[in-house]
Amino acid sequence: MSAPASPEPLRVAVFASGRGSNLQALHQAARRGELPVHIIGVFSDKAGSGAIAYAKTHGLTHSALDPKNFLDRDAFDAALMQAAAAVHPQLIVCAGFMRIISEAGIQHAPCPMINIHPSLLPKYPGLRTHARALEAGDAEHGASVHRVEPVLDGGRILSQAKIAVLPDDSVDALAERVLRIEHPLLIATVRAIAEGRIAMNEAADTRVSWLNHRLELE
Repeated sequence: MSAPASPEPLRVAVFASGRGSNLQALHQAARRGELPVHIIGVFSDKAGSGAIAYAKTHGLTHSALDPKNFLDRDAFDAALMQAAAAVHPQLIVCAGFMRIISEAGIQHAPCPMINIHPSLLPKYPGLRTHARALEAGDAEHGASVHRVEPVLDGGRILSQAKIAVLPDDSVDALAERVLRIEHPLLIATVRAIAEGRIAMNEAADTRVSWLNHRLELE
């Protein structure tokens, strides 16, 4: 008797505005066979971003839309979602995408979207998360992956990872240490979605998965 066929890799589109380090982490994990996904498209609001450069170098389908070419945010978001829909994703990962997606854009997304955010949500949605954690005297800080919903960084939290805030931490030092846990957190979360261990349609109060010291979701 032949072995059962392996499930098809999850079709993932990535939205990114910056250097694309989370995109690279996802793509390299998939290439190593550690992540059952296929990166089918990279989309950005900056043609000169590192994410687009990485996509070009590695032969990934990519598109950069300039917000200045659109009448308003809704028009840009509509074009972005149309471009993403053309590659038929099953999941969109916002990995350093520095634009707030409008409610209309979220409603027209072709599939669920997740975002990685550098704080232990619901603390510190928005910007300056590391500075705000230091200003508040927090003992712990970290990163969260959440579903994108029409509230700024307010969608259902799927997974989190945390680190201790050190007495001599600066904003830059804390940001660098959080970035080190962002990559394994995002990879583990996308893997859990691909394997059905995290369901995107669960209720908002579903237990959050934590990244443990073995870099696995608990």
